[in-house]
Amino acid sequence: QVQLVESGGGLVQAGGSLKLSCAASGRTFSRYNMNWFRQAPGKEREFVAAISWSGSTYYADSVKGRFTISRDNAKNTVYLQMNSLKPEDTAVYYCAAGNNWLRGPYDWGQGTQVTVSS
Repeated sequence: QVQLVESGGGLVQAGGSLKLSCAASGRTFSRYNMNWFRQAPGKEREFVAAISWSGSTYYADSVKGRFTISRDNAKNTVYLQMNSLKPEDTAVYYCAAGNNWLRGPYDWGQGTQVTVSS
């Protein structure tokens, strides 16, 4: 099991940018596939982006071209750079670690709030 702590959320105007970070504990971070999910009020949690242990990436259609996922294995950290933010990107963003590509089970962080004002 890996412990995850997200940071970097906040309030931003539409069109702006934010960079989320997720710090992981443990010596085996480099072996995990890392993911970002989000949950808006009244909606189910949805997939946002994933990066494999080898660096392959995959994005939800709703964020493709605007968000970039990356990882720094030396720092045990995964990032989500979010550009051209829209009000519909408002949600709690969660980091998740897993052994399987694009499927669970996952270890989850506590989440960080992102609010995009119009």
